[in-house]
Amino acid sequence: MQVFKFGGASVSTTERIRALVPIFHQFRDQQLLVVISAMGKTTNALEKVAHAFYNGNREAALQLFQEIKQQHLQTAGELLIKGYGPCEEQLTNFYTEVEWLLHDQPVQSFDYYYDQIVCIGELLSTAIVSAFLNEAGIPNQWLDVRDVLRTDDNFRDANIDWEYSALKVNQVVKPLFSKTSIVLTQGFIGSTDENESTTLGREGSDYSAAVFANLLDASAQTIWKDVAGVMNADPKRFQDAKLISTLNYTEVIEMAYYGAQVIHPKTIKPLQNKSIPLQVKCFLDTSLPGTLIHNKPVKDLPPIIVWKENQVLLQFKSKDFSFVGEQPVAQLYQTFAHLSLRPNMTQNGAISFTCVLDDNPEKMDELAHSAAGQFEVSLEKGLSLLTIRHFVPELFEKLSTGKKLVLKQETTETVQGLFRSEKSDVRSQT
Repeated sequence: MQVFKFGGASVSTTERIRALVPIFHQFRDQQLLVVISAMGKTTNALEKVAHAFYNGNREAALQLFQEIKQQHLQTAGELLIKGYGPCEEQLTNFYTEVEWLLHDQPVQSFDYYYDQIVCIGELLSTAIVSAFLNEAGIPNQWLDVRDVLRTDDNFRDANIDWEYSALKVNQVVKPLFSKTSIVLTQGFIGSTDENESTTLGREGSDYSAAVFANLLDASAQTIWKDVAGVMNADPKRFQDAKLISTLNYTEVIEMAYYGAQVIHPKTIKPLQNKSIPLQVKCFLDTSLPGTLIHNKPVKDLPPIIVWKENQVLLQFKSKDFSFVGEQPVAQLYQTFAHLSLRPNMTQNGAISFTCVLDDNPEKMDELAHSAAGQFEVSLEKGLSLLTIRHFVPELFEKLSTGKKLVLKQETTETVQGLFRSEKSDVRSQT
């Protein structure tokens, strides 16, 4: 038993979907649980639908969703012949789920509606890919993951109910392998005990696959990407980025923590708990060795570079010059948790607390407003955060050249620098 995860890039075009067939032929003698993401930029498009709906622009939301419908119907039409009719019917049922909601008025939180709308992307992609593979001679069983993975109602960042989900894997998933060698399902989504759709956090399909790998006691998990494997930097930004052939769980968790867009931060724990190895392979060239991630020590790693744009610097200063100690900081972290925010960098002073976060305009304003009663709050947007693990000083200096350093933190292994651009926006709220 292996678990495969294919991201949105691997199913972004009909050509790439067709290219999945030889990959599955290579593993025809194995049982595979396959997790597939939404096609291409579908999640981004569905996010626009959610925002339009929640902002009261129903017609715009319906129009945006109509475009998504047509794109998926066109893709199905290009891929399918005999299976088009049943697939179209299945897609229509999913469309109805969203359109029924879009004709209503929002009365719950944005995060709730986000999950009900955005989750449809994975359902559409897997319905089409499953039908295509069946027609191409790769028998598989499609599965609605919402019937298996139970979560709480922390919408947009839901937590898995492991005990219930394990029960459903035994009752629903394992019996399917007596009928087929491939079960194909969705990543990123689950459902509550009231059958409301949830999402597991942006790019959460990696995590979904790891949950299944854990619950199925898989021999391995493979993430198929459009790159050669895990690189020491984003090859789109750094042309001299190098492939890292071997990593361990700890290093990957650190990379994900600092924002490397390689593997979802939650992915490793379910694998580590059962010592399940993780491979990152290239679906464009399956002959490439990729990256193997395991639980053994790894030495002589190159500097690992993470560059994050759209960062926000928040500074909280005590209004009465009292120390910003454990209690005030604890209250701030409670607010972070409530808003599902995680600082990328923090720094404590005697009467101040500074943090750097990814920019989320709605949440930034709510965070600043909630803290304004206790602190003088200043907010600066449009910053960039550089993190280098296993760094050498010369590299940090080279990448900092010509940039205005705002904040720096350094340990023996990791250095972080926050940089200001000419477009930085500074605001205060007291």
